[in-house]
Amino acid sequence: MTFTTQMDAARKGIVTPQMETVARKERMRIEDLMERMAKGTVIIPANRNHTSLEGAAVGEGTRTKVNVNLGISKDCSDVDKELDKVRAALALNAEAIMDLSCFGKTREFRQALVNMSPAMIGTVPIYDAVGFYDKNLQDITVDEFFKVVEAHVHDGVDFLTIHAGLNRAAAAKVRQGGRLTNIVSRGGSLLYTWMEINDAENPFYEHYDRLLDICEAHDVTLSLGDGCRPGCLHDSTDASQVEELITLGELTKRAWERNVQVMIEGPGHMALNEIPGNMMMEKRLCHGAPFYVLGPIVTDVAPGYDHITSAIGGAVAAQHGADFLCYVTPAEHLRLPTLEDMKEGIIATRIAAHAADIAKGLPGAREWDDEMSGARAALDWDAMFKLAMDPVRPKEYRASSEPEHKDSCSMCGKMCAVRNMNRIMEGKDIQLDD
Repeated sequence: MTFTTQMDAARKGIVTPQMETVARKERMRIEDLMERMAKGTVIIPANRNHTSLEGAAVGEGTRTKVNVNLGISKDCSDVDKELDKVRAALALNAEAIMDLSCFGKTREFRQALVNMSPAMIGTVPIYDAVGFYDKNLQDITVDEFFKVVEAHVHDGVDFLTIHAGLNRAAAAKVRQGGRLTNIVSRGGSLLYTWMEINDAENPFYEHYDRLLDICEAHDVTLSLGDGCRPGCLHDSTDASQVEELITLGELTKRAWERNVQVMIEGPGHMALNEIPGNMMMEKRLCHGAPFYVLGPIVTDVAPGYDHITSAIGGAVAAQHGADFLCYVTPAEHLRLPTLEDMKEGIIATRIAAHAADIAKGLPGAREWDDEMSGARAALDWDAMFKLAMDPVRPKEYRASSEPEHKDSCSMCGKMCAVRNMNRIMEGKDIQLDD
């Protein structure tokens, strides 16, 4: 029996190699995984041209996944430096890499990325279109937009961010005003500009079936972009955001009718207390499709520290239903992230994802923490480093300030509570004054 996509295989009862990998990683019965994939509440982005892919799932009952944004731009066009970031992201166990390249040798970078990455790869084709054709945005034709999509799919990209929900109705809500930051989505702003100048409908909304044809033929997942995501707390959960979300729910059902996997992209910036309601609204309006969020960033006043504001929001979002967290770095809103910025962002986002997985009671999540607690109780530093989310930094900290007594640290020394409790429980004497 043949199949077109991972969703089609699940609906036909066909177990793919990617499903076997995911079931093992997630400690999930293959039957449960396939049932959720058939409904669309779990996806396995897996372009058949991405031969180095291991396979990972996003959605109901699976671990919260982390995405890393990178790519070349006009100001930072060094392909080798960005590939160094890719290697670092993979070493830090990011499950997805989003190539946001928009200038220069974008196809060379994308193909190198796909060839080397076992993690799933996403792109935003409209970013690439302007540089690809070297012409003004308004002069790009509908066919030219779709040719870029086809190039990305041919190169092996597993999921595409397409802002198909920013149609003329949603654009009208933006024009009505009331926002402080208007449209902050780069892809959304490009499409809005194209629509306004050409007095035309969003080509990806108007020709959505053409997009589905491409995705179905190559087993590519649609990541339906949030062109109207709020760019500040003031704009969160407003009419523009909700109007687009309703449309994304409609587009999700149309994709599922074609066996095309879908995830929904979400906010953005919003107050902490708004996050649970937004997660519930997305799941309801988009029929349980996996939710992919940027942050949410929970305060607008901490530039330079937005990996922290994002991790706070991401943990709450994932606890209440978000399935996929896009990392945010300390450089957010300020510059293209450096390698060190990227590492800070990945770790902050992985902490948020893991904290949420513990709260959701996912299989194996708490076991990791229990193993670390056992190593701490035994004052087994090597085991602690091995279990650490980032083994490098704790080793550096300990080496930078070595204690007199190896079974303690330089903060407490012989007054270390763990050391002294271990000794007294073993019937040994405790000497604090020598």
